[in-house]
Amino acid sequence: MDTSPEGPDDLIVAVEQMIRYVRQSARTGGLSTAASSTLARLSREGPQRLTELARAEGVSQPNMTQLVTRLERAGLARRAADASDGRGVLVAVTSTGVEVLDRRRAERALALRQLMEDMTGPERQATTTALLALARVIHHRQDTSEEDRA
Repeated sequence: MDTSPEGPDDLIVAVEQMIRYVRQSARTGGLSTAASSTLARLSREGPQRLTELARAEGVSQPNMTQLVTRLERAGLARRAADASDGRGVLVAVTSTGVEVLDRRRAERALALRQLMEDMTGPERQATTTALLALARVIHHRQDTSEEDRA
């Protein structure tokens, strides 16, 4: 185990603290983490079947059904017939849902910007470089695992 002052355990704690701080800064819509994640996925990837959405979000289909029902009641998502399969139903984000996501993203960006304003110039640059590198590696791994599943 790495016992250096900034070993993997310290980095995990730092990442978790940053994520928690930035997530908690997003207040618009009063969404849970699961609701926000589901809406963001629908916004990025387009309409999906409940089963696909539940699998992608790592929750049971009954839990996803309840979540989608709450999102529908709030006007943030809607269900529609699947044009390619009349028996199927697709869940899509509404324009109101997109607006809420945009406001939440702006709130998170502001929180991260405020954190970074308290850093020195070199710390800001190092953080930016590290976060962009992590995002690139994660994206590459996701692409690779999708290719492996195909």
